[in-house]
Amino acid sequence: MPQDVRDHDLVLYGATGFVGALTAERLAATAPAGLRWALAGRDGGKLRRLRERLAADHPACADLPLLTVGADDPVALRELAAGTRVVATTVGPYRDHGQELVAACADAGTDYADLAGEPEFIDLTYVRHHERARETGARLVHSCGFDSVPHDLGAYFTVGHLPEGVPLRVDGYVHVDAAPSGGTLASTLDIMSRPGAARAAARDRAAHEPRTAGGRRVRAPLGVPHYSGEVGAWALPLPTLDPSVVARSARSLDRYGPDFRYRHFAAVHRLPMAFGGVAAALALVGGAQLPPVRRGLTRLLSPGSGPDDVRRARSTFSVRFVGEGGGRRVFTEITGGDPGYGETAKILAEAALSLALDELPATSGQVTPAVAMGDALTARLARTGLGFRVAAVR
Repeated sequence: MPQDVRDHDLVLYGATGFVGALTAERLAATAPAGLRWALAGRDGGKLRRLRERLAADHPACADLPLLTVGADDPVALRELAAGTRVVATTVGPYRDHGQELVAACADAGTDYADLAGEPEFIDLTYVRHHERARETGARLVHSCGFDSVPHDLGAYFTVGHLPEGVPLRVDGYVHVDAAPSGGTLASTLDIMSRPGAARAAARDRAAHEPRTAGGRRVRAPLGVPHYSGEVGAWALPLPTLDPSVVARSARSLDRYGPDFRYRHFAAVHRLPMAFGGVAAALALVGGAQLPPVRRGLTRLLSPGSGPDDVRRARSTFSVRFVGEGGGRRVFTEITGGDPGYGETAKILAEAALSLALDELPATSGQVTPAVAMGDALTARLARTGLGFRVAAVR
């Protein structure tokens, strides 16, 4: 779309939240001269104070446009979407606050990126807005943070180092050393509290989603706990959104071969920690089913709060992939710093810039990061310091 058709190239919505402000700082530091971007949120005073903070280090930000828009105002959200080429949003939980903005972007032909790790929300938006986005040319790209870009692009990167046209198997092993934020805890509890609704949304999506073309087969089984000598850790199945995102990329891209399987694990180096992690996860799932317990857990770490600079500075993640097919085995690794906040803000900012500026594959509708941005986003993130490396090929 010609740039002069709309007022903005990019709008960051939810800019004053914890991750939103980190994303704004990233954009202020890296957005190229001439990019017409704006900050948006529901509180004009907070937006002005954020702009002042950004301008202290980046004087060009003193004139950033500010858009005061509430998540419950569909008219204002439609005006926001119609006035920009790309919207990046951090306003969650998305099930509660995201549907109107997705609808507005789908109708306006505006590219959309979020940080959603909520399967129910993502399945609902597919059923409600995928076809409309295909009609208007909008790319609706969910999960543009630690959920699920390192895993989606990591599997994509690994597949690129395996033979073409043969069955492929990839396993991902995730290791994280980081502290959660209130927003992440609130979203996690919300997801865990609605298993029935999530299953219903998944069934509805499956009824609308076309089958994989050409007789190709794609699977993302849960896997079983085991010790992996290849990564030197206990592997615990991770029933997160990430494997379904990888599988959807595989269904859309022929490069994943005629028969593709992906499994997703947490890598835990000590067996007692593995048992403790499983016990903690089960306790959290159980507590999420009881409203008083869920409210109490949320009060422990309120939405909008997060780890301080010192804790984030020493936080890290790594995702190791083991891929095989056609007689070849490849070991790759994606590494970075603070996954939930520093790297998530970086990933969302670079995804938004990629949608706004890069030459990308011709696609539309609800698509994964690998399908929408693939090599372009991988190159951007590698330039920002995320490690994409091939450890070994056998």
